[in-house]
Amino acid sequence: MHSPFLRRWAIRWMYAAIATHLVVGMLLPWFADAAIFSGYHRGIETAFWGATVPAPAHAQQIWWISLFGPTVQSAALWMGALAWIGDRQRSAFAWGALIAGMLLWAPQDMMVSLRAGCWDNIWIDTFALATMLPPLVYLYCVDRTQAVRT
Repeated sequence: MHSPFLRRWAIRWMYAAIATHLVVGMLLPWFADAAIFSGYHRGIETAFWGATVPAPAHAQQIWWISLFGPTVQSAALWMGALAWIGDRQRSAFAWGALIAGMLLWAPQDMMVSLRAGCWDNIWIDTFALATMLPPLVYLYCVDRTQAVRT
């Protein structure tokens, strides 16, 4: 069922999710070692090192998380471009590309995290899928239906 209000809401939701990715990506290099993330780091570090984590391992963990920030920023930029195209051109292809990207990323990320016993990552991935896939699928279906009618 197509509702202009629902489509607008779904697009705004996607822009908000993309903006969140951009902001998080920008902040990670600056705040990767902030106290608020100590539990997250401890979970990853103990998955690999057990109870005693060597200082260089912690430093490397902070480095990896910091390095991940620019990757998230780039992904946000690409997602934003696809969302803008999908919004302006009512392009099911753009929404489908975002869906495909998520479906390529999430299972692999989850598998790698499961192998390492890093459950925090599984929950983060699950949250991303649960909050982003439903509006994307809706937008894909609505815009595909509109394209077929014209």
